[in-house]
Amino acid sequence: MADFKLSAQLVGHDADVRHVCFPAPDLILSAARDCTVRAWRRTATSPPAFEPSITTQGSEFYNSLAYLPPSPDYPDGLVVSAGTDTIIDVRRTTSVPSDNAERLLLGHARNVCALAVVPGAQYIVSGSWDKTARIWSVHKWETEAILAGHEEAVWDVLPLDQTTIVTASADKNIRIYDLRNAVAGEVQPRSTLYTSDVIRALCQVPTGHPSGADFASASNDGVIRLWKLSGQQVGELHGHESFIYSLTALPSGELVSSGEDRTARVWRGSDCIQTITHPAISVWSVSVCSETGDIVTGASDGVVRVFSRSPDRLASPDILAHFDESVKSSSIPQQQIGGINKEKLPGPEFLKNKSGTKEGQIQMIREDNGSITAHQWSIGQQQWINVGTVVDAVGSSGRKVEYNGQSYDYVFDVAIEEGQPSLKLPYNLSENPYTRAQKFIDDNELSQNFLDQVAQFIITNTQGATIGQGAGDSGGPDPYGTESRYRPGDSHGTSRARVLPQREYLDITAAKYEAIFKKILSVNSALVAAGRKDYSLNPPAQEVLATLKRRLEASQVVVDEAAISLIVMMCTQWDYSDRLAPLDLLRCVATSPTTAKFKSSNFGSPVQVAISAALDGVPLGGEPNEHYAMMAARTITNLFKSTEGRKLLAQPSEGLQAVAFIDRVLGIGGQPALGAFNRNLLVALTTAMVNFAVLASREPGSVSTNVQVRLLTALARILQKQTEGEVIFRALVAAGTLITVIGKTAPEAKSLSSPIKSSKDRSSESRVKEIADECLSLLS
Repeated sequence: MADFKLSAQLVGHDADVRHVCFPAPDLILSAARDCTVRAWRRTATSPPAFEPSITTQGSEFYNSLAYLPPSPDYPDGLVVSAGTDTIIDVRRTTSVPSDNAERLLLGHARNVCALAVVPGAQYIVSGSWDKTARIWSVHKWETEAILAGHEEAVWDVLPLDQTTIVTASADKNIRIYDLRNAVAGEVQPRSTLYTSDVIRALCQVPTGHPSGADFASASNDGVIRLWKLSGQQVGELHGHESFIYSLTALPSGELVSSGEDRTARVWRGSDCIQTITHPAISVWSVSVCSETGDIVTGASDGVVRVFSRSPDRLASPDILAHFDESVKSSSIPQQQIGGINKEKLPGPEFLKNKSGTKEGQIQMIREDNGSITAHQWSIGQQQWINVGTVVDAVGSSGRKVEYNGQSYDYVFDVAIEEGQPSLKLPYNLSENPYTRAQKFIDDNELSQNFLDQVAQFIITNTQGATIGQGAGDSGGPDPYGTESRYRPGDSHGTSRARVLPQREYLDITAAKYEAIFKKILSVNSALVAAGRKDYSLNPPAQEVLATLKRRLEASQVVVDEAAISLIVMMCTQWDYSDRLAPLDLLRCVATSPTTAKFKSSNFGSPVQVAISAALDGVPLGGEPNEHYAMMAARTITNLFKSTEGRKLLAQPSEGLQAVAFIDRVLGIGGQPALGAFNRNLLVALTTAMVNFAVLASREPGSVSTNVQVRLLTALARILQKQTEGEVIFRALVAAGTLITVIGKTAPEAKSLSSPIKSSKDRSSESRVKEIADECLSLLS
C-alpha cells in the first residue's frame, strides 16, 4: 500500500491547532488556541484546495471537537466544540461568530478537553479537567449522566457502542462504563485498568486487527497499548519518542497516532510502517475521513495538514517540495534530542552506506560545516530523510529573542505532562524560574498544579545556567511555597525557604469579555421586548458599556463612574436569573480604585453590592446560585488590588460583611452550604481569605480581631472538609499567615492544629504537605 503524502496545507489559524475532525471529504473542522473553530470546505479536488470560515470565536482556547451528523433538523450537521471556558458550544457548520449557538451545554467546572459522539448520534460524551465525564442528551440538550470515579483530569473519551464508554485519565487509569448501570444520574465504572503513565488518547481498534484488541490507549511514555474489554493487554506499539496526544483508526484497519515528537505515525499490526514528520514540535491531533481514508493533522505551528495515499489527491509539486524543505530546515532544540557527543557522530557518508533498521529511526549526522542534522529512516522510500538541524537553546548561545516586543534569553514551547503544552514561555536568566512559571500559569489560565512542572521545565532547559534571584533580592518568598526547588549546582535540594507569612495580594482577573457583554446585551434586548424600560439600557448607556469593553480589552484602568453605576444597577435590579454576567463584570472592574470608592445610594459599597446581588432576590423556595457566590467572592478578592480597595475592606463593617458572606457560603451558622465542593467557588473564597490575611500581616491593626477569629473558624471548616489540592493549599496559606498575626498562643490559632494535620494527611501533594508542616511549626 502506498505511503501517505501531503494533500493540502490549510493555513489560517494564528496558534496551535489542538483538535481536528474530518467528517466528510469536503469538510474539515479545526479548533485552536487562537480562540477560533474553523470549517474548511473543499473547493477543488486535484490538487485539493479548501476555503476556511470561522464558525466560533471566543476569548479562550478551544481544545476539543466533535461532529453530529446531518439530521432532518440540521441537514449540514452540527459542530460541537469546547475548551477552557468550560462551555460546550453546539452550532451549525455554516455559522459565523455573530450567530447564536444552537445550544450551550453547561455543567463542567473546568477545561473540557475531550468530546465524542456516541454511536447512533443520540448522545454526546465529554471529558474535563474537573475529573468527570458527562453524557449529554442530544434531544434534551442536558446532562443525562455523570461518569464518576476519576481522580484526575479525564483526557479522552471513547464510546465503543451505545452503552459502553471508555475514559482515559491523568490518574493513569482507564475506566470502562456501562450506561445501563446509571443510578440517580451517576455511573460508576464497571472495571478499571491500571497503567504506568498518564493516558492521553484512546481509539477503537478495527475488527480483524491481528492483536484481537477492542481498543487502544496512548500514554505520556510514548507507548500505544492494545486492550481487550476484559482488561487483558494484548500488545504494545513502540516508536514514538515522546508524549502521544492522539489516536485514530483507518478504514484499512491500520492505526494512526500523533505526538510531541513532531510526527504522525501509521501502524499496521504491531509495526510502524510510516512516519510523517512535521515542521512543528507538537502534532496535537490526527483524524481520518472514513470515506476516503485520508488523514488530517493539527500542529503547534497553527497549520492543518491533509495527507492522502491517492495520487489523485496529492498536493501540487511546488507545495510538496515546500513541505519537504520546511521539514528539512526545521530547527530541533538540542534539549529535545538529549546529550550529543558531536565528535563521535558519523559524517554524511553514513547516509549512503547504512540503512535504517526500522521505520522512523533517527540518526544524527555531523555535517562538514560542523552542524548537526537529524535524519529519519523511511521504509517506504528506503532512504534517510533530513528532518531538521539540531540547534542550541537561544539563551546558551548568548543571543536574545524577541517576544511581544521584549527581549528574552529563551522563548520556549512548553510541554506540560498534565496540562495544555506548547504555549510560549519567555524567560530571562535573571528571573526566578518559579516566578516566571507562576506568571505563565496566570497568563494562560492553567491549573496551579502545573507550577512545579513548568518551573522544572525551565530549570532543565536552561542547562545549568545560573538562575533564580540573587541573595540580595528582597522580593520575599515565593507566594506559592516553592523555594525548595532544585538549583543546578546545589549540593542538595532539601532546604526550603519559609513561605509564611504571605506578603503579596492575589487576584482573579482573567475574563471572557466578548461573552460577558454579549450576554448583557441579550438580556437587555429581552427587557426591551418585554417593555421593562426602567431597567433596560438605552443607547447612551449601551455606548458607556461599549467604551468600558474597549478599556477592559486594552487592560486600561476603569475610571468612569457612569459605567460602574450601570453595572451596579444590573447586579441589583435585574431579575435574579440574569445577574451572572453583570456580577462577572463587577469583579472585572473591582481592581479599579474608582470602583472601590464607589458607593450606591441604595446598596452601599461594592462589597455590599456583590453580596446582595449573589444572595438577595432568590426566587421563593430556591437557594442562592453558587456561581453568583463565586463572582461575589472574586469581587471581594479583586478589591484588594488597589489601595482604596484595601482601605474599604479594612473598615470593620465591610470586613464583617465579607466574613458573614464567607460563613453563609460555607454553611456556618446553620444554613446549607452553597456549592459545597464547587472548586471555582472555593478557590475564589480562599483567595479572598488569603488577601485578608495579607492585609492583616502587612498593615497591623487594619483587620479587626473579630474578623481574624471568624476567618480562622471558616478556614478550619475548609481544612476539615475539603479535598481539592488548590483549595487546601490556599486555605493553609491564609491560616498560616493569620497565625503569624494573631499569635500561636491564641486559642483560635491553637484550634487549627487538628484541621491542619487532617488536611495534610488527606493530600498527596508535596506542596500541601510542606505548607501544612510550616503552619504546624508556627504553632509549636
